[in-house]
Amino acid sequence: MDNDDIPVGRVLSRREALKLFGGAGLAIFASGALSKVVLAQDATATATDVLVTDCVVRPEMTEGPYFVDALLNRMDIRPDPVLDIVKEGVPLKLKLQVYDVTDATCNPLEGVQVDIWQCDAVGTYSGVEDAGFETLDESWLRGYQVTDEFGVVEFLTIYPGWYSGRTVHVHVKIRTDPESEDGYEFTSQFYFNDDLSDMIHAMQPYSEKAGARDTYNDTDMHYNGETGDQMLLTLEEWTEEETGESGYSAVFSIGLDLSDEEVGASDSEDMGAAGGGTPPQGGPGGPPAQSTETSD
Repeated sequence: MDNDDIPVGRVLSRREALKLFGGAGLAIFASGALSKVVLAQDATATATDVLVTDCVVRPEMTEGPYFVDALLNRMDIRPDPVLDIVKEGVPLKLKLQVYDVTDATCNPLEGVQVDIWQCDAVGTYSGVEDAGFETLDESWLRGYQVTDEFGVVEFLTIYPGWYSGRTVHVHVKIRTDPESEDGYEFTSQFYFNDDLSDMIHAMQPYSEKAGARDTYNDTDMHYNGETGDQMLLTLEEWTEEETGESGYSAVFSIGLDLSDEEVGASDSEDMGAAGGGTPPQGGPGGPPAQSTETSD
């Protein structure tokens, strides 16, 4: 399997976070739940407290081979914008909060572009050509939003399926200036609880995929390395009273140190190719991957 997603970023240690955020950092580590952090620019009588999971630099991974800069500004990424295709699956709402932690403060980052992309319920990506499929004219499960004054973007997608050689994941890319090579760029992946993934993948349309899932978080070469757990989503169930539709949602915060050129550098440089590297063996449509399990 080719290592197409080598972690290149860093995570603030407990000591670094405490030094950076003081008491707020202590509250972050003392609680496994959401912690209130008062944003530096709102430290007035009318301060707006924003619930965040934490406000530290997240681990960065290269984008992999399936990123397409499709320029689709939309919240609901399930449909194809042209074709009569809407990808089915368990609805997933993502609320992402982006912060600038450069000057030892936690300031919401307004006006940055946040892209997400993922495979569908049976492990296929749109907009690419692979060993077992060709979807070059399709653009479902891709899109971007621009952060508001609170650094927030929201997406509606589906719980991702799986493909051989990788654990369940959603890709994310954050760019301060997507039209320039000089802008700051952060790329990583969100991960999911394995037990929940197995439960969902036993349902339609996920169960239409042939074969058995062969890679979990603890055997995924990119998750397993003391970085994947920093990108693990905590999901909550929701149900719409009027329609009865139900699904899952997650709130996730990402702190960006804009002064750190190594973390913000273009990931494609590490791969020697603009496409972010070659697909891992056993990727969507490919042959089963060789086992990546090692003895404990």
